[in-house]
Amino acid sequence: MAENTEPAPAARTTTPMARAGQVGGTATADRPTLPAPTSRGGQSTQTAPAPQEVRQGAAAPRKVAVVTGAGSGIGRAVAHALVAAHWTVVLAGRRAEALAETSRLAGPLGADGPAIMTVPTDVTRPDEVDALFATVRERFGRVDLLFNNAGTFGRAAPLEELAYDDWRAVVDVNLTGSFLCAQAAFRAMKSQEPQGGRIINNGSVSAHTPRPHSVAYTATKHAMTGLTKSLSLDGRPYGIACGQIDIGNAATEMTGRMQTGILQANGELTVEPVMDAADVARTVVHMAALPLAANVQFATVMATNMPYIGRG
Repeated sequence: MAENTEPAPAARTTTPMARAGQVGGTATADRPTLPAPTSRGGQSTQTAPAPQEVRQGAAAPRKVAVVTGAGSGIGRAVAHALVAAHWTVVLAGRRAEALAETSRLAGPLGADGPAIMTVPTDVTRPDEVDALFATVRERFGRVDLLFNNAGTFGRAAPLEELAYDDWRAVVDVNLTGSFLCAQAAFRAMKSQEPQGGRIINNGSVSAHTPRPHSVAYTATKHAMTGLTKSLSLDGRPYGIACGQIDIGNAATEMTGRMQTGILQANGELTVEPVMDAADVARTVVHMAALPLAANVQFATVMATNMPYIGRG
């Protein structure tokens, strides 16, 4: 199963925070501020645009990645791995405090190093998703990568007992949220110069084989595979590549029950092995680093001994 989301939102602020400048830039604190859209219809401040211009003899601008569900778990691990690989990273998620902690844990960044910016975003809200990508393009000029990671397990329940609201909550985040972010990234990548970019969707081993009492999660992760294939096909004319990483039992806040006992197909509760989320992050960075002429269409990264092969 993919471990790729955050708990229900706590009270949040709507102030995007930026750290460090872009290539050739100065620290963001030295730049003037401008109004930016917020999720509540008001205005907050963020750093003024710093287009990624290349001076003669200077290195090429750093590529810009958007990571959703970046406040914890796999999203946080991938964000840190991308920063270490010299990407500029925009952190999106519902909890401003968690995003700020992801940014803080990335460590000190020099003025000429990659930037980290946080943009609190509810991916189920079209207006907030549009504001996220408008902010990224305004600040950095382009979008090179979307790691479409935000998601939720939802409530585990027998099929006949699953409430409509519980079903809808999972579909809204895992499927509709992924579609909205992919659509906004696709529009940006199609219209920018140079054209193109990459979308990596966070699937799950549940996109192949379900667990008991997981109908909403399993259905949305199967749908994610269809989204990935459609994005791959529709992106071909525009240099937009799309791949999917199917994750099994990464050790995050969401997988604590794997280590205390989780229901198996035979009705037993079994402790399952987990792997380090950093192993997932390394795989995402590898996929992201490929030239757009190459693509990892589907990758499965899982704890070696988890009950997946032969599940059930």
